[in-house]
Amino acid sequence: MKTVLVLGANGQLGKCFEELAAKHEDIDWLFMNSAEVDVSSGYDVQQCFNSKRIDYCINCAAYTNVEKAESEREKAFLINAEAAKNLAEICKKSNTVLFHFSTDYVFNGAAQMPYLESDQTGPLNVYGESKLKGEECIKENANCYFIIRTSWLYSQFGHNFFKTILSKAQKGEDLNITTLQQGAPTNANHLAKFVLKLIQDRSTKFGTYHFSNKGETTWYGFAEEILKISGNLGRINLTHDNSYKTLAERPNYSVLNTLKVENTFDYEIASWQDAANELYRDHFLVKEGKFSS
Repeated sequence: MKTVLVLGANGQLGKCFEELAAKHEDIDWLFMNSAEVDVSSGYDVQQCFNSKRIDYCINCAAYTNVEKAESEREKAFLINAEAAKNLAEICKKSNTVLFHFSTDYVFNGAAQMPYLESDQTGPLNVYGESKLKGEECIKENANCYFIIRTSWLYSQFGHNFFKTILSKAQKGEDLNITTLQQGAPTNANHLAKFVLKLIQDRSTKFGTYHFSNKGETTWYGFAEEILKISGNLGRINLTHDNSYKTLAERPNYSVLNTLKVENTFDYEIASWQDAANELYRDHFLVKEGKFSS
């Protein structure tokens, strides 16, 4: 039986793996949250690896607050880069396959077509810089790894755009959403299922991959789809915001090309619309026609 360690188990992606684990008891799952294992502590991580043989390590631990990273640069790099380096070294020593998640924000958004894995990076903010540094640390210090860049993650867990829009719609609040960023919303459950497939297949096609749901939209377009599938389109006042201001600069275009995943693993990725509909149907739709969170 394979042993799979999931670090950062309290985050939304970690929670998706935990829900998936309940259906796959042929794997020995080990879930560790930040209170149990501080990924920035090499000692903590090593102690975890010393407790049992780890075949696969899924690193869901990350500093993800894009705005706060601008003023907490050291903390962002500690968790997203230094911790990744320590984990890569330990995985190499333990002959453990490492799964690490990165972001579309490693790109500068100047492209006009979806980014390939081989395209030049150029992050615009501290968060993107720290995640790119984490990628570099893993490439330099690990042998058996999958770096998976993803974008605009949402799920039934934690705080995310999908749940925020549903909540505001239920309260009847007006929505003013930016159209300035183009990307691909990604159902975190789909990402978790893809990683599980690689584990089940014992894949050794290591490297950097892009995984997001197919197609592209703006945050406004995503909000419009969420209102549509929840039956709130037309009931809520939804307007464009063309002057969206943030502390951290964000790429205007950060769509990821997923053909490498699809061709390498013969894997079919759902459209972002189908993925959003699936999440609402499976986790938020109830008999009263409302949603549960």
